[in-house]
Amino acid sequence: MDETAKPLRIPPEMAIYAEKHEIFDLVQTLVTNLMVDKPEDPIQYLIVLLKRGSVEVPRVMLLGPPASGKRTVARKLCEHTQVIHITDSNILKEDTDLTKKALQYKAKQQEIPGDLWIKLIQQRLSKIDCVRRGWVLEGIPQTREEALSLQEAGVAPNHVVLLEAPDAVLIERSQGKRIDPVTGDVYHVTFIWPEDKEVVQRLERLKAVSEKQLVAQLMQHHREVHALRKTYRNCLKVIDADQPHVDVFDQVLTYILSRHCSVAPHTPRVLLFGPPGSGKSLLAKLISQKYNIVNLCCGELLEAVSADATNMGELIKPYLESGQQVPDSMVLQILTERLSRLDCTTRGWVLHGFPRDLEQAEKLQESNFIPSRVFFLEMTDDVAIERVTLRSIDPVTGERYHSLYKPAPSPEVQTRLQFNPKDSEAQLLRQLKEYWANASSLQDLYPEAVHINADQDPHTVFESLESRLVGRLQNDA
Repeated sequence: MDETAKPLRIPPEMAIYAEKHEIFDLVQTLVTNLMVDKPEDPIQYLIVLLKRGSVEVPRVMLLGPPASGKRTVARKLCEHTQVIHITDSNILKEDTDLTKKALQYKAKQQEIPGDLWIKLIQQRLSKIDCVRRGWVLEGIPQTREEALSLQEAGVAPNHVVLLEAPDAVLIERSQGKRIDPVTGDVYHVTFIWPEDKEVVQRLERLKAVSEKQLVAQLMQHHREVHALRKTYRNCLKVIDADQPHVDVFDQVLTYILSRHCSVAPHTPRVLLFGPPGSGKSLLAKLISQKYNIVNLCCGELLEAVSADATNMGELIKPYLESGQQVPDSMVLQILTERLSRLDCTTRGWVLHGFPRDLEQAEKLQESNFIPSRVFFLEMTDDVAIERVTLRSIDPVTGERYHSLYKPAPSPEVQTRLQFNPKDSEAQLLRQLKEYWANASSLQDLYPEAVHINADQDPHTVFESLESRLVGRLQNDA
């Protein structure tokens, strides 16, 4: 696109609507489903998917060494979530030409070719039960080559779980395994024993695997596991399997039900409230610098407009020169024009100095400039008075100083320091009275706002604010 032809204004309601209804996430999920399932009729497929209500179904790979408990966890997971349990053995039970071809290799005790095996997996996962309910692949893939081939075939898991335990524990577990021939459930003489006496009576030993064979299998797993970790690092969760199977399952289930951090574009819209001296200007500057969003101080914006030879500048200049408050209608017109510019709509913004009361806040919302994060910086009036009335500026260097926190470096600098008349205690007390008169109604308007103790080191306050800025709030989950 020609840079000079870019629009100067993007309606703010577009981004707000897209974020509120998770449009970007929806599109990403739909495209992922298309690439995985590869339907013959993509449009009809998407229509059915959207009608289903939930377009995102579990797609899980459950990996781990022999005897790590994959079968037990997979079965319980499928019972709990109603997804389809896929193993190498039940893939070969399908009555298809591909399966028959694969069984011919098995009959000759030959390894199934990799490309044929991938087609078999892809064929099973494309069936309607897996498409609608999701799936758990138990012990698949086993190698990086197999993992990459699955990726090329469009088999993309939402979650990958890797169970790990010391080799000594795995060897001990392997020797004590028992299986229920009726249900196929696996038990262990020490770790998992059925309560039902009928089940106990029909348990059978699993086909014996010698310790030498098991060690060889473990060595093979260790050779491949690092590459598998790397392949699925963006959706991988490693869980310690050397603990009660109930605890292992709870951790796996919690992870499977979690949502990954969204990669949808997000433009931060931040409002900072706080009494004079609470550090709004500094925090806005730090946020703007770190996240490359637009820093908007309402007072500075009005001064910049009054300095321009525009009609609006001429209209507000008398108010600023006489110290009167600029009418809300003018402030809102100036502010909404600035917030509508391309840099604010594409990069986001942090606003302070407006709104000051409930009426201004409601008008800002009516203009569709709705913040995604609101912060109230809290401190007592005594602290505010100490911070504001004792600050000064060096007219030569422009450096700011404070009698307690940052005193002048020399007597020469001290003698030329100037105090802003607006920082007088009388003026500050009027500002504090005005702030607290409106604080309660503003907090009611923004019930999800985050309250932060501003009576701390500024960088500590920034870290606390930042953790809430980048992380999900409860109402975002």
